[in-house]
Amino acid sequence: MMLSALDVVIVLGYLAGIFLLAQWVSREKQGHRKNAQDYFLASKSLPWWAIGASLIAANISAEQIIGMSGSGYALGLAIASYEWMAALTLLIVGKFFLPVFLRNNIYTMPQFLENRYGRTIRIVMAVFWLILYVFVNLTSILWLGSIAVSQVTGMDQIYALLLLGGFALAYQVYGGLKAVALTDIVQVSLLVLGGLMITALTLNRIGDGQGVIAGFRHLLEVQPERFHMILSRDNPYYKDLPGLGVLLGGLWIMNFSYWGFNQYIIQRGLAAKDIAEAQKGVLFAAFLKLLVPVIVVIPGIAAVVLAPGLSKPDQAYPTMMGLLPTGVLGLVFAALIAAIMASLASKINSVATIFTLDFYAKLRPDQDEATLVRVGRVASLIAVALGMLAAKPLLGSFDQAFQYIQDFTGYFTPGITVIFLLGLFWKRANEAGALAAAIGSVLLSIAVRVMWPEYPFMNRVGVVFLLALVLAVVVSLLSKTRTGSDLIRTDDVSYRTPASFNIGALIVVVIVAVLYAVFW
Repeated sequence: MMLSALDVVIVLGYLAGIFLLAQWVSREKQGHRKNAQDYFLASKSLPWWAIGASLIAANISAEQIIGMSGSGYALGLAIASYEWMAALTLLIVGKFFLPVFLRNNIYTMPQFLENRYGRTIRIVMAVFWLILYVFVNLTSILWLGSIAVSQVTGMDQIYALLLLGGFALAYQVYGGLKAVALTDIVQVSLLVLGGLMITALTLNRIGDGQGVIAGFRHLLEVQPERFHMILSRDNPYYKDLPGLGVLLGGLWIMNFSYWGFNQYIIQRGLAAKDIAEAQKGVLFAAFLKLLVPVIVVIPGIAAVVLAPGLSKPDQAYPTMMGLLPTGVLGLVFAALIAAIMASLASKINSVATIFTLDFYAKLRPDQDEATLVRVGRVASLIAVALGMLAAKPLLGSFDQAFQYIQDFTGYFTPGITVIFLLGLFWKRANEAGALAAAIGSVLLSIAVRVMWPEYPFMNRVGVVFLLALVLAVVVSLLSKTRTGSDLIRTDDVSYRTPASFNIGALIVVVIVAVLYAVFW
């Protein structure tokens, strides 16, 4: 597959346009120099539409588009649970988590942990997140994104990887979070438009030119086994998505950890003008999440009919792109690049934020604002370089990288969720209990994996969460809490939400319920 001259012009036009837009929205008023709040939290001025779009742009990248489409090719619509359950999770985050974070003027998740528990847990979790973001998130986006670029353009994959990382670094390194968030509305619009186009064109081809609905009906007829949201025990992929355990167990824990306590996601909400704007933003993101399986998973299932026998499931989406006509291919390819760029830039900025504010600023508290911004830019550069070097060794041998990422993070997410939930809603929890949950989560996960290697990882996450929760509670009750260690105020936090949020949330819940009822 090779891009035509028109496709190349479209893609280059997008790249030039998004770079110039990022620099323009990042400009400062004459006489003003960027400070840490400007660079890492976009001056705490993000409107709801930027928050919602940026949440989705940070989330949907190569690991989602390429990886989840590959899982759609392998196991079907059931993989959409990650998206539709996430929509419900966002509603809980907006109503119960963000009010506490914004009331306490939180910049980073490690900062919350220090203010709630103490300095040790802040350092432990900051180190963990830096490792996760660089060696799991950045590497997965770079690797899967380079697969797509290589297949579409014919470019050597390593060159593609270097270009992706270099451009993502260049367009956000000056403006920080503001450059990322205020351009994400363009990125998400292009992503949704391009995704809907590839879904429509592949379904139309399956329907022999009779339209999208005819193509979808035919796909249902010839691949009915791929349209079940709840997999039975005899399904070969039950281990990845264990039936009702998806709805009732570990996926909730993974979603809370990802959407509620993950720096590069929650950072958008922390940068809101106020709590009302943040809640409107997460509601907007919840509606967008409902669309994601349509633009990502359906093309993967369509590839089973249009391109059977692929050597690797992760080739499904790039292969479907090869069916597109000139011009449309350039637009859809630009949409894919948009998703990769937005997500890469988000991870890069969050690495810089945690390193600068949770390490450097603590070690060198006397540094001025300009120095902190400069350190953040250097941290961005180093993070991208490490991600480029580690991408192939870590991910080159996996057929379904999306599932690898979920499995790996599943060792840590139970402990993270326990620490934050207790920190938010149980004042007796202390640092000893939090550390016990963090360490216990990893050790218990390894123990379950070793003793029951065939046990579904999602169920493992749920079981380990309960065990880590009990461990944290017991240790907290048996140990003393240091006086003055809890600086988080929750006594004056209001969890009431406006009618517009409540009505929108109800609509999201009803849509998700209907989808599961139809595709049970």
